[in-house]
Formats: sequence, structure tokens, C-alpha cells
Amino acid sequence: MKHLLVLLCLILPFGASAHAPSALFYMLDSQKSIDSFVHHADKIDVLVPTWYNVDEDGLVSGQPNPYVMQVAKTNGVAVMPIVSTGGDRAKFHQLLGNEKAKQAMIASLIEQATLHGFSGFQFDFENIAWTDRDALTLLTKQTAEALHKHGLQLSMAVVPNAPGYAGGGAFSKWMWEYWRGAYDLKALAKVLDLVCLMTYDQHTRWTTPGPVAGMPWTMQHLKYALAVVPKDKLSLGIPLYGYHWYAGDPVRADGKESSNISADYIDADASLPLAKQYGATVQWDPVEHESWFYFYRDQMREWVFLPDAHAFRDRYAVVKQYNLQGFCSWVLGAEDPQIWDELPATRRRSSQASSASSSRQQ
Repeated sequence: MKHLLVLLCLILPFGASAHAPSALFYMLDSQKSIDSFVHHADKIDVLVPTWYNVDEDGLVSGQPNPYVMQVAKTNGVAVMPIVSTGGDRAKFHQLLGNEKAKQAMIASLIEQATLHGFSGFQFDFENIAWTDRDALTLLTKQTAEALHKHGLQLSMAVVPNAPGYAGGGAFSKWMWEYWRGAYDLKALAKVLDLVCLMTYDQHTRWTTPGPVAGMPWTMQHLKYALAVVPKDKLSLGIPLYGYHWYAGDPVRADGKESSNISADYIDADASLPLAKQYGATVQWDPVEHESWFYFYRDQMREWVFLPDAHAFRDRYAVVKQYNLQGFCSWVLGAEDPQIWDELPATRRRSSQASSASSSRQQ
């Protein structure tokens, strides 16, 4: 029986993180993202590809990439695809209020997981009205219970919601209304197998320039979540992409003129060459634990904040310090290549865990 328990601990994608944190990576359906997975599959425990969507009627659409599935199988990587509504707030509200649609979605998820050998699914429902909080929890509970009956798991990507209320500013109020307020972390943690805390996008295209996920902000949200989510169910979000802020065209499509501060995602393979091209000095912020630089183009300052390998290493250290289940990183293909030097190969981790378990039994 002891040997069986040890085996189960090794093959399950989630569980107590007594040895090494579980490495969960998201993957887009782009060649760059797929290539990153293929090249580093031996360092990934759980792959969460963006393969499935559900509409307001509960119709699930999408399909796996056969090549990715084969690579995952060869390397012992659990595959847990995302299911999303694409951020459509109105359609998701309709889904939540339609019991027939919810049951259709759940049945389709079970069918797809059984057919393709997924370990389960991850809910990635965002841009949700705070008034749908209880309905979201109910959908999660219904889905988790159904999946568990078939030996499948349900995880969820959640927007971090410290301090637990709307705050005073207009932007903070908007964030609570449509992003943070819908997630009842305590209730969700009771039914989910894993909570992926999206501790990234502190600053976005909606804000002024700033760190993608500053360390003080990250720690505030982590500690808030740990008050209600068991650490063996909590995965810390670590961003792999950056943001590039610049002054956009002040003449809008309708011909009107107005302020147009713009920002775009920027991956490491573009941000670091950009700094070199303009002779910018990449600087390290010891408070935010994130790199950044600025440069001038057309006499205007442009800003880039990028979570590089140094930033990744510091957040990975936090995961280990707090003995969390693991980390979840968005997104493969965006990363500084040196992050892979921070992670042990999963097969080596499994071997170490097996040796440690055998020693305890002797």
C-alpha cells in the first residue's frame, strides 16, 4: 500500500509539494509557443493549452494538437486545457443562468477529456461582473463534482483580489466590478483541485507604465490568497511577457483627436533586441524585482517592463519559500530563454522524490 501511495503522488499533476514545486505552463496555439513546449517539455509538469471555448448555450468547441499530445505523453506531461468564453461578459452571464447550457458544457468536457486523455480542465473565465460571484462558484462546484466522478480534475485561473473590496479610485472600482470581485477564493478553493493565482498584469494597456507584476504587489495578493486557500492548492502566477508603452496616434479612426497612451505585449525575443537597437540600458528594480528600460523615438520616451530570468528566479524562490503547490506561467514562447536554467528536469525531480520516499520507508 505504501508503494501505491508513493506512485500516486508521482503521477498526479497536483498534490502536496513536498519536493519541488509543480511547473505549470500555458501554451498558445502559435508555432512559437508550441516550439517552446517541445524544446522544454522535460521541465514542465502540467501543460495548459488554450484549446477550448464555450458559448452562452454551453457549446464547447476546440480540439487538441496531436503533435503536442504526443510530446506530452512521451515526456509524462499532464495536459489540462483551458476552457474560456473569450472574455465576453454578457455571454458568460447567460451561460451562468442557463442550467441546461451548463450541463451541456460539463458533459462535453468529460467527453473531450476521456477521448483525448486530458487530466482535466482549467477554467479561465475573466471580465466577469462581481454580481455573478455566487453563480460562478456554483458552476465551478457543479463542474468539479462531475469531473471528479470520472477521475478528472478542475483548476481555475483567478484574478487576484486583494484587498477584498473595491477601493476608492475609479480604476480600482472598475477592476472590482468586472475583474476581481467575481472570485470567492474561499468557496472556490473548497471545490477546486488547484487555484492558479494570476499575479500578473499589475500595470497594463489600461494603465500608466509600471511593472507587470511588482514583488510588493505580488506578495500582497499571495498573502491575501493564503488566508483562505490551502498552500497545497495554490499556484503562484509568474509572467513571462512584458509590456511596451508609447504614445499612440492621437487621431482616432473616427477622425477625432484625443490622448492615446498605448501599450502592447512584448516578448523577450523582441524586448531585449529593442533595448540593444536603441542603446537603452536595461535596469533592475530591487524593490519591484523586475527589469525595465526606456528609450527615445521621435523625441518621445517609450517604456518597457520585462519579467526576465532574474525576475522569474526571485518569484520561483517565493514559491519554494511558502511551500506552494507550484507556479503557473503565462505564456510559453514569451520567456527569457535563461528561465529554463532555473528549473530541474521533471524526470530528475521524480527520481529524487522516489529516492527520498524509499529512504523514508527503509
